[in-house]
Amino acid sequence: MVTRRRVIYVPGYDPRGLAHYYRLFRTEAQQFCRLYGVNATVSKIERPDNRRSAHWTIKTAGDRWAVDTIYEFLRWEDIVQSDFARPMWWKVLHAFKSIGIILADGTLAKIVRAHWRFGGFIAYPFLCFLLYILAACALGMAAFSLTALVAPGFPLPALAGIVVAAAAFVLIARSAEPYTYVLYMFVDTAATHEFVCRCRPDWEERLQLFATYVVEAANKNDADEIVIVGHSSGSFLAVEVLDRALALDPNLGLHGPRVVLLTVGANLPIVGFHPRAQWFRDRLRRLGAEATVDWIDYQSRKDIMSFYPFDPIAGHGIDLGSRRTNPHVVPVRFRDIISPEWYRRFRWRFFRVHFQFIMANERPAHYDYFMIVCGPFYLRYRAERPNEVVAAVTKTRALQAAAE
Repeated sequence: MVTRRRVIYVPGYDPRGLAHYYRLFRTEAQQFCRLYGVNATVSKIERPDNRRSAHWTIKTAGDRWAVDTIYEFLRWEDIVQSDFARPMWWKVLHAFKSIGIILADGTLAKIVRAHWRFGGFIAYPFLCFLLYILAACALGMAAFSLTALVAPGFPLPALAGIVVAAAAFVLIARSAEPYTYVLYMFVDTAATHEFVCRCRPDWEERLQLFATYVVEAANKNDADEIVIVGHSSGSFLAVEVLDRALALDPNLGLHGPRVVLLTVGANLPIVGFHPRAQWFRDRLRRLGAEATVDWIDYQSRKDIMSFYPFDPIAGHGIDLGSRRTNPHVVPVRFRDIISPEWYRRFRWRFFRVHFQFIMANERPAHYDYFMIVCGPFYLRYRAERPNEVVAAVTKTRALQAAAE
């Protein structure tokens, strides 16, 4: 059983960064403790000056087991925030450019065939943007008509209509953003396409640095298990980080700690399906046949922001035959994780569903992020013997409840 674990978390494309994810972790850790009747102590954040990462520790104690976890959060929110600081016209222009390219080269068609709901998710911000335009045009037409009644003749009514329509569009877009995330998704779309084309040297430099952190962690040999977590778009970044780490140290998984790549809510095809992403498919090919590390991929049908069901190797047209060792794909039923009272509303809150992968369960189940991070079982064992793991933790909880 695991007594020491190091988790290296690769966040997705999210400007909220360290403070947000630390608060989320602390809050969800409390729910985890209540569910299983365990004790967990989360330390304060430590931010070394010479690193693009921060970490905290979690000491967890259950019935006849205890685990010390170092949770390292890889920081690249500064890069994301610089993207978000770009003007609205840039976000709109480059998002439409990116969607036009994947329409023309067949990438979007591949995505829709692999998971039509993710295709709908890609189309969503563009449809919302069209509604913004229609609403602004309607207000502009109303301004034109009213002005024409008061001051008929050219050019005042036309000018009033144009000014009102433009102002209304900006106001609608900015006011609706906290609810629709349209501009957020536009920036994400454009940045991902830049990454596919290998024209983001800032991303490349940071990912190479993250790879050195993984090698460093393995060489320290102070953990039984190293889990590299990639959530959402962090999934393809985690693949990139681990592949680079293996290039730096081909014996990475042989130093002592078992190295495991954990992808959850993954959307690898948004990179891997591009004709120009052969470099990424080569990384998948290497990891798919890499026997010194494990790769566990959890997927859920309810998460429309990821791909289900999807084989990260065969789905990209990669045939490894008998050499294939990774990944181990495990389906997740959120109905088993969320309480029945909350599930009916939960299932329609798509962003909340997507983030459930890194939040605490409401019911014991074979997928449990906090048990993966804080619990005593090796991740590979948990993935391959889910019933035994669930039986063990629920039996312990039942005994504790009876004693109370």
